[in-house]
Amino acid sequence: MSGSGVEVAQQQIDEIEALSSIYGEDWCVVDEGEKIYCIKINDCLDQPKWTLCLQVILPPGYPTAEPPIYQLNAPWLRGQDYMELANSLEEIYLQNLGESILYLWVEKIREFLIEKAQSSDPEPDIKKTSEEVVEDDGDDFLQDCQSLQEDPVKMLNYVTSESQEDEELPPIHHGNPITDRRSTFQAHLAPVVTPRQVKRVLEKLYGNKKIASATHNIYAYRIYCEDKQTFLQDCEDDGETAAGGRLLHLMQILNVQNVLVVVSRWYGGILLGPDRFKHINNCARNILVEYNYVHSVEESSKQAGKSKKLKKDNKKKTEH
Repeated sequence: MSGSGVEVAQQQIDEIEALSSIYGEDWCVVDEGEKIYCIKINDCLDQPKWTLCLQVILPPGYPTAEPPIYQLNAPWLRGQDYMELANSLEEIYLQNLGESILYLWVEKIREFLIEKAQSSDPEPDIKKTSEEVVEDDGDDFLQDCQSLQEDPVKMLNYVTSESQEDEELPPIHHGNPITDRRSTFQAHLAPVVTPRQVKRVLEKLYGNKKIASATHNIYAYRIYCEDKQTFLQDCEDDGETAAGGRLLHLMQILNVQNVLVVVSRWYGGILLGPDRFKHINNCARNILVEYNYVHSVEESSKQAGKSKKLKKDNKKKTEH
């Protein structure tokens, strides 16, 4: 496999890991070897009326050179609805060539289902079918984080050579720990707008004896630079190979900015295999939701639904 091929394969791995964390039980692996995955999507009602299953196959060239091969499965989906949805997915692909697009596809389909639920369309007359969820055992993959391979604070000294005495220490928040087979994971979050603030937060965290004693302190940050309209972002594995890159990828998919997330892991003596990456991502996502950097899937979908309803109501008012 060429160097670029290795990078493409890693992009797929990172995207799948992030989506698995975001969607939980609604995400399932049909065939890991063939890269076939399935995501169950609904209209976010307490008792969903409109549901759909998106099945995707990731070809070797995705995301850089090929689109995912997809199938939309729902007994009620046909004709005009199918064409409308297929055109929307095609449009998203063309607008984001070379990018990871599965998250955008899923949320577009969810938006479509919410619109169906709020429209006057009769409810689909179908019996609910239960799908067997195949557990993803996964593998341990190697990935070089983008930089910061050495001591993170030393590396940040290079970036922040100016005096940072005047730089305010941002508030630091701590998430709820997750414990599995004697290993404990805990996320920490701080709003940051400069690399100097990242450095100060890390120094403050490492000043805590418990956090300093963690087996790994994995982190990633994303800072949006208004003047250049680009992101300053980086990550650190701290000995947990590939974890920093996966954490940064999750933050990219969730499109969060001006935030640093650190996940501490205290190893309990039992190897967790790929489950450790799920716990790291889940810790990170939970704290980002808790401090409103990203809405939970359910909340964001309900909000999207409300805004659509308001627009529809306003349109009705203007018509009368």
